[in-house]
Amino acid sequence: MSHEPIKTGPAEEMSKVQAAELRRLPAEATDPKSVKVQKTTGQGVDIAWKDGHVSHYSFAWLRDACPCATCNEEREASGRRLGEATKPKPGALPMYKDPARPAEIVPVGRYAINFHWNDGHSSGIYSWEFLRRECPCESCRLSRAAQG
Repeated sequence: MSHEPIKTGPAEEMSKVQAAELRRLPAEATDPKSVKVQKTTGQGVDIAWKDGHVSHYSFAWLRDACPCATCNEEREASGRRLGEATKPKPGALPMYKDPARPAEIVPVGRYAINFHWNDGHSSGIYSWEFLRRECPCESCRLSRAAQG
């Protein structure tokens, strides 16, 4: 008897879950060797992974890629891709918006990191697996595009 949870949901959502499962990475690819959060300079987060890969995430990308349910639903409704900035509403005047910066960075166990953003949002839990799977570097983007 299997102890895997039964996964149910709308067909489109289930196909996304299955696709993500096919993209599971080896343990050393999702285990950071070092994590450098450049909060004072505002440059973002640099992660050196145990498999030798190095990832850089700008704070803007991280905020726009927030993995919480609310942000996922908003992205799906607006058609935005992960890490893509929100689009202004048609006819709306452009407003100044402070650049995304974390007010606080908190480790979540040994598996994730959480940011308390300067816009007040703090519910996203960025797992190491999520960050590696969605690495914004050119080679990772090309690899994901090739996989479909």
